[in-house]
Amino acid sequence: MILIEILIGTIAAGVGSVWLAAVLGFAMLARYTQHMLSLAAGALMATAFMHLLPEAFESEAGAHELFAWLLVGLVFFFLLDKAELWHHGHEHHQGEGHDGPAGHGHGHHHHHHAEPRSGGWTVLAGDSVHAFGDGILIASAFMADLRLGVITSLAVLAHEVPHHMGDLVVLRHTSGTSRAALVKVSLAGTVTALGGVVGYFLLTQLQDYLPYFLVVASSSFIYVALADLIPQLQKRLGLQATVAQIAWLLAGIGLVTVVSGLAH
Repeated sequence: MILIEILIGTIAAGVGSVWLAAVLGFAMLARYTQHMLSLAAGALMATAFMHLLPEAFESEAGAHELFAWLLVGLVFFFLLDKAELWHHGHEHHQGEGHDGPAGHGHGHHHHHHAEPRSGGWTVLAGDSVHAFGDGILIASAFMADLRLGVITSLAVLAHEVPHHMGDLVVLRHTSGTSRAALVKVSLAGTVTALGGVVGYFLLTQLQDYLPYFLVVASSSFIYVALADLIPQLQKRLGLQATVAQIAWLLAGIGLVTVVSGLAH
């Protein structure tokens, strides 16, 4: 019975938060693309620095070890990003293989300006690690008390919504369609259920590793925000556009901070 409760709680938190974020985020993305990129950058950074990392460092794990894992995570997601760009570039050049000399020159020029944005797989990998950790947390809460499990599931759902809004903006930007972005982030959200099931059977062994899950997940969000989103925002803009960009960035940070505070 407890396992069924864990499954319901983890699916509601993991997938429900994605769908709620999609309803809120895509409605605004259609009209305010640049503003949503700023919001996404703020939400991802705040999720890492105001939620995941503090939670990891409140554990008994050593600061030196956690910072080492943070560094490993950043390097790993940099390499994952490189692999993603190489894969896209390889596919693109294969598609140009039959062009003549003039066509090849045109294709090369097009490739330079229309190279796909990176960050998609990095976000999904980080989401999956984060979701697995959330599943363990929810499982531990349900095993302690049913009411605590329900409250924890609702808390996870609430604080994931602004973060998933940021994820969906990034995936919409890399995938090209809202539907593809929603499917990908929803699949990452289902890993919460996997974390819940694994946590149910191996809770005592996994509890010690939870801080490391949190740090690795945070490294993906930091990397995407600083390596992919922020560079897109660093354009020469007028005063009004610059103020709006900063305001939306701060709104993303504020939204995650407030919702995480209420959830706790």
